[in-house]
Amino acid sequence: MNMLTRLEKTLYRLEAQHACLHWAFEQIAERDGIVFEIGLGLGRTFNHMRHHLGEREIYAFERVINAYPDCMPDDEHLILGEIVETLPAASARFAGQVLLGHSDVGSFDKDNNRMMAGLISKHLPPALAPGAIVMSDLPLAMPGCTALALPPGAREDRYYLYRNDGI
Repeated sequence: MNMLTRLEKTLYRLEAQHACLHWAFEQIAERDGIVFEIGLGLGRTFNHMRHHLGEREIYAFERVINAYPDCMPDDEHLILGEIVETLPAASARFAGQVLLGHSDVGSFDKDNNRMMAGLISKHLPPALAPGAIVMSDLPLAMPGCTALALPPGAREDRYYLYRNDGI
């Protein structure tokens, strides 16, 4: 059995994330809507989205700030706190307005990943606009959303794509 090293897993996840981001940017280019970046981390993906999405509003969620200073959203677009509290509140506030949701909350803890996937699957859909794209580092089971094939350059099981069916 050919097992991937941690370095290979990280490389393939980043390649898939990059391919999925650029595919998603094309999908939403002509539509209005906001973006949720769930899991700011060091802010690299937020920085990449901000660069490629121009003036589009991007709301970043994080428990504890650990981002590079140049990869931080302004205070108005930073949603700080536990996701179990912040995501349901933001989904109610922005109901039907999120055109792109990016969830990067996975870890090496399988139990935590199951819990986080469940939280995202339950609380993100109310925020989604019809036809919205969701990208995730964890497999999700979101009501009203269909899993999509990954774009070229993204390896299976490294990233996951979904489209809101419009419910």
